[in-house]
Amino acid sequence: MLINRPLTFRINYSTFRAHKALFCPPIASEKRALCVAREHYITKRQERRLSFTRILDSSVADEQRETSMEEDQKNAREQEKERKKAEKLKKLEDKKSKKSTTTPVAAREKSNTKATLQKPTYVDATPEGEKKIQGALDNEGLKAYDPTVVEAAHYAWWEKMGFFRPEFGADEKTKPAESFVIIEPPPNVTGLLHMGHALSGTLQDIMIRYNRMRGKTALWVPGCDHAGISTQTVVEKMLWRTEKKTRHDLGREKFLETAMEWKEVYHKKISTTKRRLGLSVDWNREAFTMDAPRREAVSEAFIRLYEDGTIYRANRIVNWDVQLRTAVSNLEVENLELKGRTKLSVPGYERKIDFGVMTYFQYEIDGSDERLEIATTRPETLLGDSGVAVNPNDDRYRHLIGKNARHPFIADRLLPIVADEHVDREFGTGVVKITPAHDQNDFNIGRRHDLQFINIFNDDGTLNSNTGSFQGQKRYEARYNVVAELKAKGLFIKEEDNPMVLKLSERSKDVIEPLMKPQWWMKMRELADKAIEVVKNGEITIFPASEEKKYFRWMEGIDDWCLSRQLWWGHRVPAYYVVMNDNPSAFGSDDSLWVSGRDEVDARKKAEIKFPNRSFTLEQDPDVFDTWFSSGLWPFSTLGWPQQTNDLANFYPTSVLMTAWDILFFWVARMIMLGIKLNGAVPFREVYCHPIIRDTEGRKMSKSLGNVIDPLDVIQGISLDALHEKLKQGNLDPKELQRATKYQKSAFPDGIPQCGTDALRFSLAAYSTGVTDVDFDIKVIFGWRKFCNKIYQAARYVIGSLKTDFVPNSTSTTSGKESLAEKWILHKMTNTAKAMNDALEKREFGRCTTILHQYWLHDLCDTYIEQSKYLLSSGNSSEQRSAQDTLYTALDAALTLTHPFMPFLTEELWQRIPRRQGDSTQTVSLAQYPVYNDSMNDATAEVNYELILDVCRANRSLIAAYPTGAGAQLYCQLYDDSNFAVAKEHLGSIRSLSGKGIGTIDLLSKEQEKPMGCIAYNVGSKAAVFLLVQGRMDLDLEISKATMKLNKCNEGFRRSQKLLEDAEFLRKVDEKVVNAERARLADYEADIRSTTDTISQFQHLRLR
Repeated sequence: MLINRPLTFRINYSTFRAHKALFCPPIASEKRALCVAREHYITKRQERRLSFTRILDSSVADEQRETSMEEDQKNAREQEKERKKAEKLKKLEDKKSKKSTTTPVAAREKSNTKATLQKPTYVDATPEGEKKIQGALDNEGLKAYDPTVVEAAHYAWWEKMGFFRPEFGADEKTKPAESFVIIEPPPNVTGLLHMGHALSGTLQDIMIRYNRMRGKTALWVPGCDHAGISTQTVVEKMLWRTEKKTRHDLGREKFLETAMEWKEVYHKKISTTKRRLGLSVDWNREAFTMDAPRREAVSEAFIRLYEDGTIYRANRIVNWDVQLRTAVSNLEVENLELKGRTKLSVPGYERKIDFGVMTYFQYEIDGSDERLEIATTRPETLLGDSGVAVNPNDDRYRHLIGKNARHPFIADRLLPIVADEHVDREFGTGVVKITPAHDQNDFNIGRRHDLQFINIFNDDGTLNSNTGSFQGQKRYEARYNVVAELKAKGLFIKEEDNPMVLKLSERSKDVIEPLMKPQWWMKMRELADKAIEVVKNGEITIFPASEEKKYFRWMEGIDDWCLSRQLWWGHRVPAYYVVMNDNPSAFGSDDSLWVSGRDEVDARKKAEIKFPNRSFTLEQDPDVFDTWFSSGLWPFSTLGWPQQTNDLANFYPTSVLMTAWDILFFWVARMIMLGIKLNGAVPFREVYCHPIIRDTEGRKMSKSLGNVIDPLDVIQGISLDALHEKLKQGNLDPKELQRATKYQKSAFPDGIPQCGTDALRFSLAAYSTGVTDVDFDIKVIFGWRKFCNKIYQAARYVIGSLKTDFVPNSTSTTSGKESLAEKWILHKMTNTAKAMNDALEKREFGRCTTILHQYWLHDLCDTYIEQSKYLLSSGNSSEQRSAQDTLYTALDAALTLTHPFMPFLTEELWQRIPRRQGDSTQTVSLAQYPVYNDSMNDATAEVNYELILDVCRANRSLIAAYPTGAGAQLYCQLYDDSNFAVAKEHLGSIRSLSGKGIGTIDLLSKEQEKPMGCIAYNVGSKAAVFLLVQGRMDLDLEISKATMKLNKCNEGFRRSQKLLEDAEFLRKVDEKVVNAERARLADYEADIRSTTDTISQFQHLRLR
C-alpha cells in the first residue's frame, strides 16, 4: 500500500529553498532545511516571518559549503579525494600535538574575536592605469571573496583605456546599432554623495553598460550642480563656525572664491565616490553647472527668453525665506498640517511661537460707532492692511460696502470696505482683512480693487517704517504685541484653535513669509501645454504610470516661475538696469529700463539702440538664477548648446533620464519645457522614476538630520566611533548632533561592515521594484556580499576544473553530444538571457536580480556544478571535455549577464577565463551581452532533468525528515515507461545529487510492488520516493513530537479563528493586518493537516 506523503511538506520544502537559498549555498540551505524538518516540517507561516537577518545567520554552513568547493577545486577525481583525506588526517594529528603544548595564555589569545585574527594584507602591484596583475586563485588571500582585492586596479585601467567613451563610425556618426545616451542628474557639491546617489548611479550604470555591451554608441555624461541655496548655506555655516565671519565680512568676490574652493574639495570627493561605485561615465565630457560652457548656455537662454517675452520683470508675491533672505519656489516649500494651537521652534527665536490660532478682533467703522469683527491667523500682518473685503451677497455687511474702517495703530490710514466674490461667507466672520503685499489671495483682491500695497517687512523679518511704533520688532514678537495692543484698545475679542497648513522652507525650516519683491518671472502656461502634449502623444514616456498622472496634474495647475534668488553663489542674472544721468531713478523701479546682455559691452550696445542719444550708466542685477534654471538646460548644455556641436547633433534628444520621483516637478518638467522651447525637441525619450532610500526609521536621508549614509562607508566598512566622528565634522548644531549620534548607535551598533561595491550595487538594484520608497538595511546589503562570495567560489571551481591548456571552442554552438545535465543548463542559460534582456528593456531591475540569483545559485551552483563533479570524475575523455565546454559557456554567460550589476567582480573573474578562438575583446564591459539562442532551447531536456532533480530533492527531504542513520535505503518508483527510462539512464546523477548518507537507491517500474516499511514522498504525478524507516528509527518518539506540534497548531488555530470572528477587531485594524491574520489561519490549517497525516503514517508503520 502506498502511503502518500503530505503535500504541504513538499510545498514547504520548495518554498523554503526559494527563501533560504538567497544567501546560502546548496548544501548549507539543505542542512538548514534538515534542521527544520527534524522538528516536523517548516510551515508557511514561518516562511513569511523569515527575515533577511535570519537568512544571513547561516554563515557557518556557508563556510562549510565553500570549503567543500575548494576541496574539489584542482581535481574532482576520486584519487584526489583520497589524497586530501590523508592530508586532513595529518593536519588533525598536528593540531592535536600543538594543542597539547599550548599555554593557557596562548589559548586565551587564540580565542579572541575575529577582529584580532590576522589575514594577509593585500598589496596591489599593478601600476596606475595598467591592466591588473592577478595572483593565482589558490593563493591564501584569494581563496575567499574580498572586495578590496577584487575591486583593485580595474577602474583606473577602464578609464585609461577609454572603454567608457562613445565609439563613432568613420563618418563621426553613431554606430549602426544606434546610440544610447544618459545625462547624469548632477549631484550637488554641498557635500558627499549619499545612498540615493548610489541608487541612481547604479541604475544608470546598469543601463549604460548593458547598451554598450549590445554594441550601441553609448554615452553617459557626468557632472555636478552648484546648488545655489544649499551650497551658499553650508559655506556660510562653515565660515561662521571656523572664522566667526559672514559672507558680508568677506564681500561678494572673496565669498565666491571661498565657495569655489569648497566646490573643488567636494567635487573631488564626489568624483572619487563615483569611481568607487564603478560608474562608467565619460570623464572627458564632465560638466559643472557653473563652468564656462554652462555660463554661456544660461546667458543665452535668458537673453532669448527675455527678448521674446517669455521672461518678464514684475513686483509680485514671493515665498520669502527670512533666515536665508531669499525667495524660494513653491516646490521648495513644505506644508505642515496643524490641528490647532501648536508651539513651534522658529529660527531666530528663543521661545516657541504659537501657530494654529484664529484671533478675532474688531475694526472701527469710520464716521460711525459701528464695529466690524474680523478673524486672522496672522495678527502681525494687520499692520499691512489696506482694505477690508466682504462677499457682495452677504446681507450682514452689504450696508458697509463703500465705507472705510479705521486702522487702530496707523494714524490716518483708512481701509476701504470692498465687495469681492472671493470672500467665503462661512469662514471666520465672513469679513477678510486685506494685506495685498503679504498674501497671494489678498494680492489678487488688491489688484481688482486698486488697494494700496504696503510692505511691512525688511528682508530679515523685522518690521519696517510702514508699521509705526512696531518698527524694528521681529515679526513674531510683533504678533504678540499686536494682540496686546488690541486688548489695550478694547478691540480684541477672542482666540480659538484653528486647523491650518503652515508653509515651511525646505532649506532652512523657517516659516515662509509671503511678501512682494521685484523679480524675474517666466511665463509657464504655453510651455506647460506643449510639455503635456509630448507626454500624451508618446514622445516621452514616464515610468511608472502613477508618476505620469502626477506630472499632468502639476503641469495643468502650473504658475509662472520666479527665477530670481537673492544669493551670491549662482549664475548672476545677465540683465542691466539703465540709470539715466539726466533723470536717475531708484534701481529696478522702472521695468522698462532693463536690457539683457552677454556682458556689459553687449548690454550697452542694446541700451544705446533702445535709448538713442541718452547718457546713462549700467548696473547689473545682483540677483542670481534659481538653480533649477541652469539645471533645466542640462540635457543640451552638456552637449555643447548653444553651439551646434557634433555631440548635440548625434546625441540629442538623449535616451532616458533616471531620477528620484521627488524631483519630477523641480527638474524633469522644466527640462522638458526648456528643451522644447530652446531646442525644438524633447530632451529625452523616457523618464524613469526610482524610489528614495530612507533610513532604518523610514525618514528621508538628510544632512540636517545627520542620517545620511556615505556609500564609501558601506563599500569599505566603518566603525561606530568613526561614524560619530564624521558627524562632528559636519554643520549640525549640538541638538541635531546628539539626535544623529543616538540614531547611529541604534542603526549601526557595531558600525557598518565592509560590503563591497558589487554587493551594494546589486542590493540597490534589487530594491528597485517601483517607486515605493525603501528603508536602508545594512544586513541586506551584507547578505548580498555572501552572494558575491558564492559567485566567486563558483568561478574558482570552474576555473580549477579547466585544464591549463584548455582553449574554448570559437563559438558556444552545441555539439549535439551533450549530456542531459548539460542540455538542461544551456537551456536555462539561454532562457535566462532572454529574460534578462526583456527585464532590462522594461527597466525591471528588481526582477533582473531575481533572474540572476536564480541562474547563479539554483541553476549553476546548486545543480550543474554539483552534477559536473560527477561528469568530470566518472565520464570518459569526450564526456569530460564536453562538461568543461559547458562549464565554460555557462560561466562566461553568467559573468557577462551579471556585469552591468557587478562590474568589478565580473571583470576580476572574466579576466581569469580563457578567450574563445578569434575573440580579442579586452574587457567584459565590451563583451557582447548574451541573447536568446533558440538552438539551446530544449524543453524536453528541461522536463527530463527536472524529473531527476525532483527525485533528488525528494530523497534529500526524506533523509532530512527521517534520520535513519548512515546507509539510508531509498526506492524510486516511476509511473510511466519514459520517465523510468530517463531515471535509469541517469541513476548516477541521482546518486550524485541526492546528498550524503545514502546506502542504496533502487528504481521501481510502475508494475512493481511498493516497498514495505517505508515513508513515501510523492514527486508530483510522475513518481514517488520511498525511505525505509521501519526498524531504523524510534517511531514512538516521532509520534510524541508530532503530537506536541499538533497541539500547538490547534491552539494557534483557535486563537486566530476567535480573533477573526471578533467584529471589533475587524473594525479597528488595518486591512493588511486582517489579511495577515487570515493567512495565518490558513497556515495553521495546513499545518494541522500535514502533522495529522504524518502521525497517521507513523502509526501505520508501528502497527506493521
